[in-house]
Amino acid sequence: MTEDFGQMRELHPDRDSETLNLSFWPGRVPLRQRWRNNGLSADFLGDYVTTFFPLDDSTPASAPRQAQIRGAVSFVANELLENAMKFHDAETPEPITIQLSLDAELITFHESNAIGRAATEEFKVFIEHLRAADPGELYLQQLEHNAVSERSAGLGYLTMINDYGAELAWRFEPLDGGACRVTTQVTLKL
Repeated sequence: MTEDFGQMRELHPDRDSETLNLSFWPGRVPLRQRWRNNGLSADFLGDYVTTFFPLDDSTPASAPRQAQIRGAVSFVANELLENAMKFHDAETPEPITIQLSLDAELITFHESNAIGRAATEEFKVFIEHLRAADPGELYLQQLEHNAVSERSAGLGYLTMINDYGAELAWRFEPLDGGACRVTTQVTLKL
């Protein structure tokens, strides 16, 4: 049974939107080598989006706006890809996918990957905590926790919310063998 946390937007590409899809098969390359590819892929998505916000010499604000949008897209994409690579169940014959959709008002990311049963339950608990807490307070708590721990769970999501005003949602879809496909949706308003 499919389970949603937050409001999932269904993407319907049309003439007034742009969509870019990337797929990765982790396991082919060790995780450590994937980190570099994550950054390159995230920067590619950031550069791709900026082509829809060209610099305009007659509008001085266009350069900072373009840089802000590029930075936001690169950050979000990198965080989504790193989480996906870190938690993906390589035993499941599912790729990691990231889809970026751009329309007049929104930039929407859909990142999907497979996770095991135990990771699914743990992630749902984290999502419930994230959705119930004040994001600013939770961010400060997580920074304090990270100062004494090597684990930085959720800091990327909290940064998306606090620094970029992102809206997050998740969809869990069961797969054969007890695994689950989780789709993380991040929406940025333009």
